[in-house]
Amino acid sequence: MTDTQIKICGLSTPETLDAAIDSGATHVGFVHYEKSPRHLPLEEAAKLRRRVPESVKLVLVTVAMQPEQLARAYDVIRPDAIQFHGSETAEWVALVRQTVKVECWRSFGLKDAGTLERARAFEGKCDRLLFDAPAKALPGGNGVVAQWDLLEGWHPFMPWALAGGLTPDNVGEAILRTKAPLVDASSGLETAPGEKSVDLIRKFCEAVRVA
Repeated sequence: MTDTQIKICGLSTPETLDAAIDSGATHVGFVHYEKSPRHLPLEEAAKLRRRVPESVKLVLVTVAMQPEQLARAYDVIRPDAIQFHGSETAEWVALVRQTVKVECWRSFGLKDAGTLERARAFEGKCDRLLFDAPAKALPGGNGVVAQWDLLEGWHPFMPWALAGGLTPDNVGEAILRTKAPLVDASSGLETAPGEKSVDLIRKFCEAVRVA
């Protein structure tokens, strides 16, 4: 079995970004969504972008962005992947992927087995599915654990990732139960909304390695 990949999302400071990279994260995420406590303005994101080595993939997290906004965000940040966290259609994601030539992820709130069926519409239209806990006030980053049991015994038809309330304490069990090839943590590594802990980032990456 290959090593589980790690995405640390919602990073907003040089210290926490460096901690994620130094601890072995394969992906780091910047959130560009003003309603989120993890929102990064484009100028700040561009500065932090320069700290990300080529060996680590930068994922830009967006929510229902208009085409012009998305194009500008891509031009300024130059992410390796764009994560769509709203109600974007398979056709729209495929169009962005084809036009911009960038890796595209689509997030789903894992409510029931039907979610896994609905995700099939994105086969061949995006590069990775991301299963999160269902949306609350925010589309993601709510600290709610996804329903892992829905993924136990599931046969993936494309690359995917698991998010939703993952912490250093529960990620081992999550990997064991779901066989997730990539785990994505954000709010579970914070001391307050939007404030990542260097210590928790390190512990999370270590917990994934142990699992």
